[in-house]
Amino acid sequence: MNDPMTDMAGQAFSPLIGVAPLLRRAFAKQDMQALGMALLKRAEEHIDDAHALMDCSVYLQITGHHDLALAMQAQAIKTQPLYHFPATQDGPGLRLLVIMGPGDLMANTPIEFLLEESDVSFDILYLTRDAAWPDIVPEHDVMMVAMAESESNQALLAQLAQLTATWPRPVINLPQYIAKLTRDGVCATLADCAGIDMPRTVRAKRATLLSLAANELTLSQLLPGDDFPLIIRPLGSHAGTNLDKVDDRAQLAGYLSRVDAADFYLSRFVDYRSADGWFRKYRIALIEGRPFLCHMAVSKHWMIHYLNAGMNEDGNKREQEALCMAQFDEDFAVTHAAALKLIDQRMGLPYIGIDCAVSASGDLLIFEVDNAMVVHAMDPLDMYEYKQAVMKKLFRAFRAMLGNASRQPAPNTIAIQ
Repeated sequence: MNDPMTDMAGQAFSPLIGVAPLLRRAFAKQDMQALGMALLKRAEEHIDDAHALMDCSVYLQITGHHDLALAMQAQAIKTQPLYHFPATQDGPGLRLLVIMGPGDLMANTPIEFLLEESDVSFDILYLTRDAAWPDIVPEHDVMMVAMAESESNQALLAQLAQLTATWPRPVINLPQYIAKLTRDGVCATLADCAGIDMPRTVRAKRATLLSLAANELTLSQLLPGDDFPLIIRPLGSHAGTNLDKVDDRAQLAGYLSRVDAADFYLSRFVDYRSADGWFRKYRIALIEGRPFLCHMAVSKHWMIHYLNAGMNEDGNKREQEALCMAQFDEDFAVTHAAALKLIDQRMGLPYIGIDCAVSASGDLLIFEVDNAMVVHAMDPLDMYEYKQAVMKKLFRAFRAMLGNASRQPAPNTIAIQ
């Protein structure tokens, strides 16, 4: 039987498949080899086919070829920085311009998932440090800055801040606020917030940590009042890559011998186990200040990621998540309403993601605040049917945010060509 997606992938200059359809296939554990080979062959034969290059980049990321994927993405962006996505549903309609930067699947707000079944048509414009802003951009009702904070994006975000100050359309997620979403920046912003526990986070050079491991430097010089165990990760790492807990100087020395990075984040470890001995980690989206639960992962290990928490294999964990989702608006959201309101006010971003837990004292323990956390409704229906209504409610709120923004005045009223 012919596969329509594979057939399309093999046709030169055919429409972009996009991240969401490709990841849906991967999540469903469907064979992607024929599709991938068709994309690779097409990209090799048509080096100016930007759609093939971009889809091929996604396929290569899914299959673990990170460096090659980003090289192919860079070529796609150089060939064509603008990509159009038509609305998939009828409705009043809205035109959105999305500003993204290069990077992997966690480098930008997951706009394709948020608008997968929507009356919104959108154009993604990729910006790079060595490319000028285009003379003409598509007409739109709202612009959204989707690129995440990173060391490499700071210069881009600064340029965008100057541009958006007088942009003739409403702008969602102003770049100057995204730029503050460093781990130490978020920690400083939330340091004095009642009901929030976010351990002091500092940046440290490799040489400094080597001195700490060798007992040539005291921990209080880096983290006053804190002690081992510590959490350490390289600057710019995500999804638990080289994230570790070190219990003493010897373990710190061992970590540094394994991880070759120049700069790190360091903070105290918080044991956030619940009374039953299990760790629970929540991903929450704040949309115009209202919290929406994206998932709750349950694990015996402190370092939880939804994909490694064993949710598929344990019906009891899924029952806990389903109950948490069903009661979230009346339970979690109420208990932590003041803390979530402070995060919304301090961050200044209409759309943002939070990875968090509940500390032993009952405070909201913040791991990360970011505008590019993966949010989706791709989990298998046979195991996660309870998620569908919850995620659709989140997607409706995101669409309402776009509509609300479109009705706001912009700083300038000059027409866009």
